[in-house]
Amino acid sequence: METRHLYDSSMADMNLVVDWGNSRLKTGSFAGPDLVEVGLYDSVEALLDDFIKRPVKQVLVSSTSRPAEEIRRRFTGLDINVQILDSQTPVPIRKDYDTPATLGADRVAAAVGAVTLFPGQDCLVLDLGTCLTADVVDRESVFQGGLISPGVHMRFRAMHEQTARLPLVDVPVDLAEGWPVLTAKNTQQAMQSGVLNGLALEMNGLIENHRRERPGIAVLLCGGDASSFESRLKPPIFVVPELVLIGLNRILRYNVENLQANTPDVNA
Repeated sequence: METRHLYDSSMADMNLVVDWGNSRLKTGSFAGPDLVEVGLYDSVEALLDDFIKRPVKQVLVSSTSRPAEEIRRRFTGLDINVQILDSQTPVPIRKDYDTPATLGADRVAAAVGAVTLFPGQDCLVLDLGTCLTADVVDRESVFQGGLISPGVHMRFRAMHEQTARLPLVDVPVDLAEGWPVLTAKNTQQAMQSGVLNGLALEMNGLIENHRRERPGIAVLLCGGDASSFESRLKPPIFVVPELVLIGLNRILRYNVENLQANTPDVNA
């Protein structure tokens, strides 16, 4: 388990949001709107062992890889009401999307995170995870849709699995020391150049087109591979590694606030 403290907090009650991916769980502990701690866990059991000792007030779980029934069953150890983000969960944005039931929870959370950080402004969210998603949420807080494209590692696997002789390669370990050149001199480097330069050119093309259509649009970059591309994209770019967690916390607080607003005052 890895944790990163963003600042010390003596708050007794905190919200916990969980982004449950294909292999790991990423958590954010929030005191109100403030992100206090980020954690990475290899299993639900490891997360529960950690948080069973802490005062958690509200919990919201988002997963694109687990059904709601499994999430509820696995999180019973917290002994607290666990909310699950799905297509029916009220969120503080509107969705102009033909099939909202198929819209990934991570895309919704990232869009809400963008609106939280840049209210009243058009936003382009580039999320570099298993897939690249490029979504627009406008200044009226309306999710306008976007696109889904293969991510870094998916592209490497596709070249290996869909051909007879291309090897399985990965991102260069020394990427920080030098970006792959366009005229690679061996097959492994040619594949690395194709994936990384291809993605960078793809994203820059998207940014250019959206900036032309929506001048002043804020461009946010998140996801596990975001840091590799920060310096390759046309500025200004806002790299927000915890954008999905910020959005999940905003959704959680939005639902708690709505519940409180609709609860009759027994003292009235």
